[in-house]
Amino acid sequence: MAEEQDTLEYYIRFPSPSQQSANFSQEKTPIVILFGWAGCQDRYLRKYSQLYEEWGLITLRYCAPVKFILWKRNELRKIGERIVKLLVDMNFESHPVVVHCFSNGGAFLYHNFVLALRHAPKPIKVKGVIFDSGPGPRRFVSLYRAISAIISGNVIYNFVIAALLTSFLIVVWECEILKSYFVNDDYQSDPIEYLKIEDNKCPQYFIYSKADKLIFYEDVENFINIRRNNGVDVSVLTFDDSPHVKHYAHYKNEYSEGVNNFLVGCLKN
Repeated sequence: MAEEQDTLEYYIRFPSPSQQSANFSQEKTPIVILFGWAGCQDRYLRKYSQLYEEWGLITLRYCAPVKFILWKRNELRKIGERIVKLLVDMNFESHPVVVHCFSNGGAFLYHNFVLALRHAPKPIKVKGVIFDSGPGPRRFVSLYRAISAIISGNVIYNFVIAALLTSFLIVVWECEILKSYFVNDDYQSDPIEYLKIEDNKCPQYFIYSKADKLIFYEDVENFINIRRNNGVDVSVLTFDDSPHVKHYAHYKNEYSEGVNNFLVGCLKN
């Protein structure tokens, strides 16, 4: 069902008794929160949540507006706070939570969710995090390709608008970085840097491809190495030829098996 709360539109699904899985037998049914990539539509994210629903888990999925991810990231802070409030209001704070975030857009949302957890009225325990197609540092080429994919349209129109928006956003980001030297912004100017040093040491699972043209696999592996060096239990699933955020579409069996194995491990800890 869809709910709306102060412009927060989310979708939450509960499993039926027949969907309960012995693999995830817990006193409280685990919740998987899915954060979509920039430009993601719910009909795409729903395909991933169906995986978890078939395994008998509760799912909560949310796609942030593109403008919040690209240039109004302070709005993501409010979204993180609302999602935490939602979990508390629904008495989910005692349920194991796993976050599945896609690309940098999902990682930015996860960053603000973690910030909001610091001030949650009741403690909420994140047991594991899945990063699909990211995260990685912001690059001009990656940003241009992402905007181009979101805009679509004819070639000339797409090139001109994507180039203009990319140039504008690069200037905005540079200004944000300069501002952060003087004002503490909780890494809103560069969320990926925060995620490198995030305090939560729960297991993390990275799914990425060497053929990804938006977030380069070398950047993902650099992030992985940093998290490992910080004492995080990291596991990976690497593909050679699947495109950005389309690994499940190309390798359904390998993807679902890998995610299932990760969940079994992190929920038993």
